[in-house]
Amino acid sequence: MEDERIETAEPAEEPIENNEPVDAAELKKQRDDYYDRLLRKTAEFDNYRKRTDRERLQLSDAVAADLLQELLPLVDDMERALRAEGNDADPIRKGVELIHKQLVEILRKRGVRPIEALGADFDPHYHMAVAHEHADDKREGEVIEEFRRGYTLGDRLLRPAMVKVAKG
Repeated sequence: MEDERIETAEPAEEPIENNEPVDAAELKKQRDDYYDRLLRKTAEFDNYRKRTDRERLQLSDAVAADLLQELLPLVDDMERALRAEGNDADPIRKGVELIHKQLVEILRKRGVRPIEALGADFDPHYHMAVAHEHADDKREGEVIEEFRRGYTLGDRLLRPAMVKVAKG
């Protein structure tokens, strides 16, 4: 076999000979153009980074909200079970109370807040009126009964409260 040598190409260091006169104004203009491009690309990248961070946070919030919405019927069922007539010393009831407290605490830690509907004025953004009733001792538009509790997650509505509203 022949002795093969791998030669690396080294850049030739040839002196740069420029017979053309260097225009300082042209170089300054070119430098300013490159600097402007650099600033624009840096700003574009910064905007891209902020946009992706914002989108990632919105997606995370949406996924969390979906999961929390799926848990709300469980809370409703537990509250109905606790409202049922029965013996307060019943061990099953005590177990349901403990589970309910834990679930409500988990939701609270995640930022889920119940909507206080009873006695409040009807607000279509937070309440879903499913019934109207004449009530002389209540003001018109006042929520007089809550059928299903509503919840918010921060400023976002997870579920409106199902309510009965007083008519004048």
